[in-house]
Amino acid sequence: MDTLRDPTAEPAPPGHAAFHDPATALPWWRRITVRFEVLIASVVVAAMVLLTGLMAYQLGTSARQAIMAASDDSAHRISQVISERVHRIVDPADATLRLLAFDPVASASTLAARLRRLPVLTRLLQQNTLLSAVYVGYSDGQFLLVRPLHHPALRTKLGAPPEAAYLVQSRARERGAAGPLAGRWSFYDAQLRLLSTSIRADYLYDPRTRPWYTEAEQTGRQILTNPYVFFTTQEVGVTLSQPSDEGRAVMGLDVALTDLGREVGDLRLMPRTEIAVVDENHRVLAYPDMSRVLQSDGDHTSMRSLAELGVPSLRAVHELDVQPQESRRFFAQGEEWLGQVQPLESMRWRGLHLLMAIPTAELLADLNRDLRRQVWMSFGFIVLLLPLGWMAGRRVGRSLTGLAVQARALARFDFQRPQRRVSPVREVRALGQVMDRMSDTVQAFLHITRHISAESRLELMLSNVLYELVQVTSCTGGAVYLVNAGRTGLDRTARHCEDPDALWRFPDHLAMAHFIHNTDRQAGDEEALPEEPPQRVLRVQLRTRDGQPLGLLVLRYAHDRRQDDGNFRAFVERLSGTLSVAIETRSLIEGQRKLLDGVIRLLADAIDAKSPYTGGHCERVPQLAEALMQRICEAREGPFAQVSMTESERYEFRLGAWLHDCGKVTSPEHIIDKATKLKALYNRIHEVRMRFEVLWRDAEIDYWQQHVAGVDPARLQRGLLLRREQLQEEFAFVARCNVGGEFMADADVQRLQAIGRTVWQRHFDDRLGLSQAESARLADVPPRTLPAHEFLLADKPEHIVPWGARRPPVEAGNPANKWGFDMVLPAQQAHLGELHNLSLRRGTLTAEDRFRINDHIVQTIIMLSGLPFPAELARVPSIAGSHHEKLDGTGYPRRLKADALTLADRVMTLADVFEALTAADRPYKPAKTISESLAIMAGMVREQHIDAQVFRFFLESGVWRDYAERFLRPAQRDTVDLEALAQMATPHPPQPLKAEETHVAGA
Repeated sequence: MDTLRDPTAEPAPPGHAAFHDPATALPWWRRITVRFEVLIASVVVAAMVLLTGLMAYQLGTSARQAIMAASDDSAHRISQVISERVHRIVDPADATLRLLAFDPVASASTLAARLRRLPVLTRLLQQNTLLSAVYVGYSDGQFLLVRPLHHPALRTKLGAPPEAAYLVQSRARERGAAGPLAGRWSFYDAQLRLLSTSIRADYLYDPRTRPWYTEAEQTGRQILTNPYVFFTTQEVGVTLSQPSDEGRAVMGLDVALTDLGREVGDLRLMPRTEIAVVDENHRVLAYPDMSRVLQSDGDHTSMRSLAELGVPSLRAVHELDVQPQESRRFFAQGEEWLGQVQPLESMRWRGLHLLMAIPTAELLADLNRDLRRQVWMSFGFIVLLLPLGWMAGRRVGRSLTGLAVQARALARFDFQRPQRRVSPVREVRALGQVMDRMSDTVQAFLHITRHISAESRLELMLSNVLYELVQVTSCTGGAVYLVNAGRTGLDRTARHCEDPDALWRFPDHLAMAHFIHNTDRQAGDEEALPEEPPQRVLRVQLRTRDGQPLGLLVLRYAHDRRQDDGNFRAFVERLSGTLSVAIETRSLIEGQRKLLDGVIRLLADAIDAKSPYTGGHCERVPQLAEALMQRICEAREGPFAQVSMTESERYEFRLGAWLHDCGKVTSPEHIIDKATKLKALYNRIHEVRMRFEVLWRDAEIDYWQQHVAGVDPARLQRGLLLRREQLQEEFAFVARCNVGGEFMADADVQRLQAIGRTVWQRHFDDRLGLSQAESARLADVPPRTLPAHEFLLADKPEHIVPWGARRPPVEAGNPANKWGFDMVLPAQQAHLGELHNLSLRRGTLTAEDRFRINDHIVQTIIMLSGLPFPAELARVPSIAGSHHEKLDGTGYPRRLKADALTLADRVMTLADVFEALTAADRPYKPAKTISESLAIMAGMVREQHIDAQVFRFFLESGVWRDYAERFLRPAQRDTVDLEALAQMATPHPPQPLKAEETHVAGA
């Protein structure tokens, strides 16, 4: 319901009098109005609801009556089927029994003779599957029975072998005509091969005492017994018996009623239908679950009556005294049932009835479901047809209503163009076209703004903006030209043309004159094919904020009044201003990015140039790491099939790779390049050699002094020669120790200490000319009186350089350690002791030296963590600072384990190690071949220092081969056995690194 006032109307402006509506004088019930489309739709819906209700009621009533009648017919058909089933059970057995009465088995006197007729008996059982046994009772008490074993449960019950097909039960005389009767059970397979036989002393079955024998013998004709429980199988069934032709035996056939019970169960109308066959004494002869029919009181098994069956619905049908052919409703167990009784006609059996109880909820379930479906379908039709009523009511005003909705949407900043039918009214159609064009223009402008703000790639941004601009302005094509680097002309950056054949109108390059002498019309602008409309060109300059030329926006359009209007040019010029800002901004961003890349490259080159031995390391490692990561991202199978990187992630990885050793700017090059043990800022072996020179001169002076004193010259000469030879050998030994090697023996260390205890005399003050730091280290050492005696090799107090205020925060418990470092800090910053350095067992680096080298990665993390990286580059410090970590957590500087190392970290580690192993510019090792390097790396994989999957991919991808072709010497590029390396690279619990591998990790 709506009032007379249009809810879409704008409120009156403040200060204006409200419009006087005469309807306000009417009573309130007359002021209530209904919109036309609502009225029509309501009438249509009400009529459809009423019609649907009447149809549903009529359908439900008719269907209910039809279902009840159908249930009566079904019960009658079920009774006929069961009657026919009873005939099928008895009649075939009747014919079989008549034939059997003349068989020789009736006159056979021994068990062997009777068993010779076994194929005939089994064939009768095969031809009539309803027979559960065929047997012969003899006048002297002997007995023969053949029983088919159709079911595994029966074989299990009788203790038969799994492959047994028949059971032969017999009572016969085993030792001639005068012998006693013995019971025997024999099992045969389907080919009548004897499987097993056994004497059953407890099998005392005497056929002469059974009703089937006595009645047939007394009457001399075929009889049918009442249903009873079989002796052996405990099944409910009947027996047909007939005397033999000679009268010496009675033939019998057992027919079980179990199949009748299954037949009854299969004939149920509904899953919960209760159905049973009872005789005139109300005993249950057939029920779907035949196990409930039998009851046992110990030694005797009998059939239950209907009251004892325990089915309340069937008992209620019996108690209601439902007449045949009658259906009656009743309640049992809290629900409604439909009860029916049908007589079963049989020539041999009398008084059989079929009782059936059907729950009405199930009987009518399909009807109720159909009714609900009809209701929902009708409701669906109502919903579907509702727009028809609505359209019938708003046929006249729908166009204006749509325009009003579009206007309100524009007021809510919703610029989507709604779908609506074209109005036949000219003015309304024109207004709709104007509204659509306005929506398209605003929406296209928003798309242009989104492309400008969201797209970072300049060429793609210009292409998208140009496409939107050409579409919204109805131009035939357009192009964007940018001033080239030399400012000699304009290069086309983006182009869009509706007609592919007209692309030639936008050349790849323009002369700078097109920008300087910018006019709307240039030579060739009016060129058009004869069938084309006249073409015009609009050129708009693109300039920076300070007026510098950026480029040119060119639009081609057909000659009409819309584009020739000055407002069109003004619109394009305003838009070009936004486009100019976007181009300038992206140019600045690209310039800043190039500047950042240049600074990083400059830093890497400076680090490489700092040391003549590690030149190129900071350049080769990033190239190798980027090549390997690129191959991993391109993999389409294997463990890295799902790996991918965005453009930002690639740039982040690239920066981290180029900055991976930026901390080396703080590493002293005399330690990085320390090729001898005594090297500090220079190789101190020269100081040691000068001391040996002093000892050489002392030996000569001593020689001449003693010679002047008159000592035997020959003896003095021999002593001088021996001393010179000793000094030469000792210096050569010290020099060899200074070079370093793989291992230094204990005997060499002891000899070095012995040489070091040699005394020489100093005559000059050792505290003159020292720096302030050197003097501070000697402050607590008392000066010695000159001349002073000193050892040839010594570890002096001034050789110890303490940390002081420069103690790095790398220990795990240090409060200043906010980066998570976990390293062992040496007791002092440096130990320059001569004996301490010369006694190094392996290599040339002391523990202090190695920490100073490893400290470069600490400084890398500290330096990069202090830079204001944007969010997309936040992992640059981690990528640059994790390439010395190991999967087993023994790396540095943070002892990260495998679960904390990303794929980028593992790739950087491998690239750094491979470059260090193959580098030919290291002072502490010769250049290794590719096979040697990869073998060492396979060992590092076994020690869980390098990632196994990354290493295997490195081998299989061939990145190492490409790297070798670019950077390694020909002598290093030897043959590589990839299969052997893959087998070697099997991770196992970590072991200590070799000295060489440790030095590589430190590099």
